[in-house]
Amino acid sequence: MRETRELQSSQGVHSWAALSSTLTVPSYPERSRIIRVDEFEQCVALQTDGGKGSKVYMHYYDNPKGMIPKWLINWAARTAVPMFLTTMNDACRKYADYKSSQCKQ
Repeated sequence: MRETRELQSSQGVHSWAALSSTLTVPSYPERSRIIRVDEFEQCVALQTDGGKGSKVYMHYYDNPKGMIPKWLINWAARTAVPMFLTTMNDACRKYADYKSSQCKQ
């Protein structure tokens, strides 16, 4: 489930918030050999810095249950998380171009 809101402060500062959490869907039962994450929460807040930049806050939690191999945890810490942050940074920097190209269509 996801909720998204655009907010504006009394000083005119624009912010966007997205809240996500797990949702149980009975039509998709658990399957053997597949790990289902049934505890998940994500909160993201984006705000203009008043110039050409952005401020981003993210809180993420999931519980995949069971044992996660140490090599996977190490890979995530060394590779996946920094790659995600770089991708997020690039997306924020290129958003104005993306938005203007989408409005032309």
